[in-house]
Amino acid sequence: MPAQTTNWRSAGDFFSKYGIYFAFVILAGTLAIWKPSFRTLGNIDDIFQQVSVNGILAIGMTLVIITAGIDLSVGSVLALSAVVATSFAKANDQGVPYHPLIMPLALGVLTGLACGAVNGVLIAKRRLAPFIVTLGMMTVARGLALVYSQGRPEISLSDAYDAIGEGLAGPGGIVLATVLAGIFILHFTRFGRYVYAVGGNELAAKVSGVNTDRVLIGVYAIAGALAGVAGIVESSRVTSGSPSAGGGYELNAIAAVVIGGTSLNGGIGTMGGTIVGVLIIGVMNNGLDLLQVSSYWQQVVKGAIIVCAVLLDRKSRS
Repeated sequence: MPAQTTNWRSAGDFFSKYGIYFAFVILAGTLAIWKPSFRTLGNIDDIFQQVSVNGILAIGMTLVIITAGIDLSVGSVLALSAVVATSFAKANDQGVPYHPLIMPLALGVLTGLACGAVNGVLIAKRRLAPFIVTLGMMTVARGLALVYSQGRPEISLSDAYDAIGEGLAGPGGIVLATVLAGIFILHFTRFGRYVYAVGGNELAAKVSGVNTDRVLIGVYAIAGALAGVAGIVESSRVTSGSPSAGGGYELNAIAAVVIGGTSLNGGIGTMGGTIVGVLIIGVMNNGLDLLQVSSYWQQVVKGAIIVCAVLLDRKSRS
């Protein structure tokens, strides 16, 4: 093979592996030069707060997509978890909570976990398509959120619950813990190796002795539980639990995962890439706001980036 061809192939492999990191640096650097207000501490704090919820959702979505699945329900599960959690986080006029803080936190996470487990069981045991199952759960969870809250937001929350989403420290600490847990699970545990195996070739993994049903149920349960965590963070930030929360959040999570290099065909992806994908979306949205670009055009740009990311993934696999 000619040396020039080998060099071009090596360069292509390098770009395929690390291009997303260079893209983030270029994007952030360009905005920092073009709009000086972008690099202020206040704006950076805003960016990290805005990406906190999407970061939590994207960690779970990464596990799902690596298994060649998809979860369209996380936005609605977030809303259901939020209204359940906030209904038990209420306080009287003096700010004294009716229930200990652990109760709304546990119920919010368990609500998401239950929804995710239902998705996983239907996909793994009944062999239903993930797209159809999670689309159904998206509608069911949203409906349950409206029924449970009677269509009204849950307000008058305790100070302890509201403090979870205050400033950068609260959401930032939760995101950091979620990221570290996701990296550990995916890259340093047997379960993580099984996730890659199922995504690469589910039949081969099953023949090799992997309990593929347990892996699939596990990844969807984790995604649901993290949607519950995201619901708690979101409702704490806005000091209310709304049944309409989380609209379109599943698309942001999928976009972050795909932009981060995780293949929709399964078997390929990293948590590091996902986090960079989350930051790219956050920086892009913030930059477009600073440039006063219409929110309608922002959706166009985001969709175009997703399509380009998928095209690059297909080209790298060909």
